[in-house]
Amino acid sequence: MKVILQQDVKGKGKKGQLVEVSEGYGRNYLLPRGLAVAATADNMNQMKQAEEARAHREAVERAEAEANAKKFESIIVHMTAKGGTSGRIFGSVTSKEIAAQLKKEHGIEINKQKIVLDEAIKTFGTFELKVKLYPEVVGKLKVQVTEAE
Repeated sequence: MKVILQQDVKGKGKKGQLVEVSEGYGRNYLLPRGLAVAATADNMNQMKQAEEARAHREAVERAEAEANAKKFESIIVHMTAKGGTSGRIFGSVTSKEIAAQLKKEHGIEINKQKIVLDEAIKTFGTFELKVKLYPEVVGKLKVQVTEAE
């Protein structure tokens, strides 16, 4: 019996997959619990349309992320921090502060978890950070840290 899984089923497959199961397992377990639907022509067409819609949505999101990655290359975020001796900062500049300053200066809202800090920014200067916008799409953002007066 062929069924289309509505949820992930351990040992059988992932949501949206077409799988072959025994008659008893499909009729007595999967179908009554709503874990799967029978693989009729209508259900197959719905599955294909859902897959096409998902692929289209992913393509749009990826294109948007690539456009944002290009936009980030020309942006410099200016941060100020209190400093001590020898060009060091009291504390450090965090990704949360960078995200807030990016929104304030350029009107671009981004989740702080998408900003990748290899190590904490504890000195003054210009730093180039990676911004993970989408899987396999990474933008580069420049952050300039100056001393507050």
